[in-house]
Amino acid sequence: MTRTYEPTPSLQVAFLGMGVMGAPMAGHLARAGHQVTVYNRTAAKAQAWVAEYGGAWAATPREAAAGADLVFACVGNDDDLRSVVLGAEGAFAGMKVGALFVDHTTASAEVARELHAQARTQGLDFIDAPVSGGQAGAVNGQLTVMCGGDEASIERARPAAMAFSRAFTRIGPAGAGQLAKMVNQICIAGLVQGLSEAIHFGQSSGIDMKLVLDVIGKGAAQSWQMDNRGKTMVDDQFDFGFAVDWMRKDLGLVLTEGRRNGASLPVTALVDQFYADVQKMGGGRWDTSSLIRRLRRKP
Repeated sequence: MTRTYEPTPSLQVAFLGMGVMGAPMAGHLARAGHQVTVYNRTAAKAQAWVAEYGGAWAATPREAAAGADLVFACVGNDDDLRSVVLGAEGAFAGMKVGALFVDHTTASAEVARELHAQARTQGLDFIDAPVSGGQAGAVNGQLTVMCGGDEASIERARPAAMAFSRAFTRIGPAGAGQLAKMVNQICIAGLVQGLSEAIHFGQSSGIDMKLVLDVIGKGAAQSWQMDNRGKTMVDDQFDFGFAVDWMRKDLGLVLTEGRRNGASLPVTALVDQFYADVQKMGGGRWDTSSLIRRLRRKP
């Protein structure tokens, strides 16, 4: 699809993490007219991004962040995030006073609060801003972003971030964006397991499941997962989308937070174990809709 960008003042920005999400997100920032410097632990990915989009690449997060108005990041987990933010070569060491760090990593609420507090001691701002929409949302510039932090900081980030977003919403103080993303993943886990069982039941009964999905997709059973993954599940196709390994990481965050806040999450815990089964089947990089593969195994 062709993305149309709202006119915004050109800013100097950095983007840390050129993975399947970060690279297209940074690409939208460049196409929207911002001056983008990128960093990736594997330099070849950063160099490939520059070859496609222009801009510049840096050898360290500190160098990438130097002089930037906004520093975006989308990396793997809490430890990866700390590694690009803290330390002598981390982004915080290179950012100018008053600059804003926007973290799109799905990480813990704890690390978001930690980095928010650390940023303040250095005259910087930090918001946690995990995303939903998967790789397709990043490529199409249609991500939903859940933000935690100060309202003024979130409003500062919004004009640039809308280059790759369909919504950029403040949920609450530092850490609230990550908590909202956990809610999102709880919903997805339950939906995908239910959809897997429904399709498996229908196919075991010998009915035309693509037709059934067309019909029930117009009623109360409709969901994003049904619309976008139902028919590929029928066809046993899982070579796209959000990987099982990533979902297990996210559900680990959910279950840890649930133990901390006292929330009972029996279905989420069960589906997490079902995803562990998929990993044992060699499906760590399959799309999360591959839960149905467990049900298709012969006893």
